[in-house]
Amino acid sequence: MTILDGKKVSNDIKEEIAEHVSAMVSKGEKVPHLAAILVGTDGASMTYVNAKVKACEKIGFLSTLIDLPEYTSEEELLAKINELNINDGIDGFIVQLPLPKHIDEQKVLMAVHPDKDVDGFHPTNVGKMALDLPTFLPATPYGILELLERYQVETSGKNVVVMGRSHIVGRPMSILMSQKRKAGDATVTVVHSRSKNLADITRAADIIVAAIGISEFLTGDMVKEDVVIVDVGITRVPDATKASGYRLAGDVHFESVSKKASYITPVPGGVGPMTIAMLLKNTLLARERRNSEKS
Repeated sequence: MTILDGKKVSNDIKEEIAEHVSAMVSKGEKVPHLAAILVGTDGASMTYVNAKVKACEKIGFLSTLIDLPEYTSEEELLAKINELNINDGIDGFIVQLPLPKHIDEQKVLMAVHPDKDVDGFHPTNVGKMALDLPTFLPATPYGILELLERYQVETSGKNVVVMGRSHIVGRPMSILMSQKRKAGDATVTVVHSRSKNLADITRAADIIVAAIGISEFLTGDMVKEDVVIVDVGITRVPDATKASGYRLAGDVHFESVSKKASYITPVPGGVGPMTIAMLLKNTLLARERRNSEKS
């Protein structure tokens, strides 16, 4: 069994990007600038955004964090997004989800200009992804593809089961893995909370991407020998043995599933670091596009 080490691969990618940025500086080109909008004080969101800002600093990007209070109105947030859309100094930006309940997430994601949507959530970019046109790929599915590719996991012709149908992970993952690409060319099945005989479907899978949002849902009896497991989930599970009072768990019951798996991502340290790395890669792409347009 091989651990798909997202922490190591993401560090490799960051080093590659840092070298690229260094070359941009030596040519007198502008370096990438990523901005992030955080609304409220959600603990997990603050952790994610701070990790993104630190990653920017480490590789030579410019970064801007716009911290807005919980009571920020939808109108105020949309105005701030428009400011970033027209700010020539910002190459790409993200609006950290989830947003407070009084704000319409869909309206917010639609307001981000597609050319600055480095999260890859805007319908224009999702449409281009579905048509296999050049665009910003959603960071988490993009990271999974990169992880599988760098570990040389064979996907062509394999049965892939994607657990979950969210617009952020499940749905784009299913599209990308079915396309003609290095980590693709697979036969993809999407399962969700209404799927019948779910365990029968997962037992036939060569590769499982678990993004169903239920802690330790996928167990050893639901998979076959030599399965490849990518665990997207991350949940705090009460654990009295830990000083914090909890441990982090994925959507996969690691102990039982890892006994059968040929490859498996850990939680934490698997998909999470890859998501940040690919967000940086998208921001670099945004800057390169702008540089080429001006040359």
